[in-house]
Amino acid sequence: MIKRLLVLLLIFFLIWVIGFEIFDYHINHFKRTDDDKADAIVVLTGGRNRLKEAVKLLNAKRADRLFVSGVFKGTSLKELQNREDVEIFDSEQVTLDKKSTNTVENARETAEWIREREIHSIYLVTSNYHMPRSMVEFKYYCPKLKIIPYPVYSDKVARLWWKNWHSFSLLINEYNKFLYVWFFDGVF
Repeated sequence: MIKRLLVLLLIFFLIWVIGFEIFDYHINHFKRTDDDKADAIVVLTGGRNRLKEAVKLLNAKRADRLFVSGVFKGTSLKELQNREDVEIFDSEQVTLDKKSTNTVENARETAEWIREREIHSIYLVTSNYHMPRSMVEFKYYCPKLKIIPYPVYSDKVARLWWKNWHSFSLLINEYNKFLYVWFFDGVF
């Protein structure tokens, strides 16, 4: 009985490791598309350069509006406009979501905003390692929505993640969250 359990655990672990390798390859090989036109741009806050990249898309006229999801409650649009790395030319195009505090809430609040405006396609801007889980969450809440992934690569996440404890723990944690969401929201 114990031997069977150990074999099952070993098989489960090997499947997990192979899945992680696929996840790692996938997050580092996204094809970034910035020549398509979408109805809106949605950026999930919390990572380096995400807002900057989303505003670049907006200013390049890849969409007519920007939804910034998960903004700190005390942040104003004026404060975002005053940042050196962000140039927001038309504040009428930008909506700040101050309710969301995690990826599930990002997807839920964005889905409501999308339905109210009859949006059919978005650029989704988030970190490359966060993209797979975000895509599953957004597809769960907006199954008919066309999502154009626009991953942001951070210099704080080492490509040789096994040599950097921060990157190692970040990717393992994100992979496990992705598996949970994929299993409960994506598969069933």
